[in-house]
Amino acid sequence: MAENLNRREALAAAALSLAAFPVLAVDKPGEKPAEKPVVIPENALVVLVMDPLSAQLSCPCVNGYGQRDYDKLGKFLADKIGRAVAVVYGESLAGALKKSSGKAHLVIGKDSVVRTTAPGNKLAVTYLAALTGKDGKTTQTGLVCVAATDKAVTPVDLKEHTIYFGNPAAEEKSAAAVKALKDFGLEVPAKLDTCATCSEGATKVVEETKAGKKVAAVISSYAHPLLEGCGTIKKGELRVIAETEPVPFIAAFATDSLPPADRDAVKAALLEVGKNKDLCTAIETKEGFIEPAKKK
Repeated sequence: MAENLNRREALAAAALSLAAFPVLAVDKPGEKPAEKPVVIPENALVVLVMDPLSAQLSCPCVNGYGQRDYDKLGKFLADKIGRAVAVVYGESLAGALKKSSGKAHLVIGKDSVVRTTAPGNKLAVTYLAALTGKDGKTTQTGLVCVAATDKAVTPVDLKEHTIYFGNPAAEEKSAAAVKALKDFGLEVPAKLDTCATCSEGATKVVEETKAGKKVAAVISSYAHPLLEGCGTIKKGELRVIAETEPVPFIAAFATDSLPPADRDAVKAALLEVGKNKDLCTAIETKEGFIEPAKKK
């Protein structure tokens, strides 16, 4: 890991020397980002990144997955809008704001998490665009999982199980999952048992099942490959018995600190990402950022 970090730091230093803007807070992949404040140049556009598939918030355990390089997006935005860009990473909005000393112009993260946590952090946000994945989709799902040895085949078989959901802000592991289970006729308690992370939920299912308990958990579809790739669980230890309806995944939001004219310029730049093949590869996207679909 130290070798990977040194390489990452070297790349960040090279980018800093070549660009007219800073790429800040390059944290070690797979570890909790440092929460200390970072120095942000005056007049810089501050981008808070909470995408769990960014290199700084994920791990390099699955080749070509979960290594989105948002520093390169920062360079792209700076070139497009003619303004310094500071990219700050955080596992939560509160954590990212702490590092940026409360500054934020653009927030990129899970759609439901940004929308849910922005008000509590005194941020008003405006939806700009959605990021497509390698498959071209802008959505994710919640996966209802049991241990491979569990006899449950569908959610109907979970009546005697303890089901671990996600935090309310994680729509795919909370509201969408509750709806999916109710659609199967399952009674869901008013107070949900929750796990803070997919790793915690997956681990509980495996360990508690071995202890003779009947348990299930809802994990995010994007996290499934990482749980096995990083060794949190062994391949095949979890079995998916249901999936929620798709919900929005990664999106970009402007805060009210960004004037309308600047917001329009940033949005236009984001919508140009799909034309840059190298950048699309760097941030693991098929079509870049796209405008939200219009409701019929």
